[in-house]
Amino acid sequence: MRRESYSDSFTGEADRGIRNILEGDPEKEESQRIKRILLKVINNELTSRQKQIIMLYYFKKESIVQISEKLGISPQAVSAAMSRARLRMYRILQYYF
Repeated sequence: MRRESYSDSFTGEADRGIRNILEGDPEKEESQRIKRILLKVINNELTSRQKQIIMLYYFKKESIVQISEKLGISPQAVSAAMSRARLRMYRILQYYF
């Protein structure tokens, strides 16, 4: 039986950083460059499951519970995959900045 009341708040610094990049000012060239780099990292460096979860969470704005139901895995597995994906993205992004 799945828990329906899973905490869906990623409010840490990593989550804010990714959201800031994705929601950056589309008029600023630097903002667009950083967003392109992040998208390349997502597409080329994450596992297919991590990429799927990141895309659903950040781009489709789905909750952890919705993602877990859609993918047929537990909310804890979604959270763990997202944490590993974020860590990998930040490690790779360090080389660009």
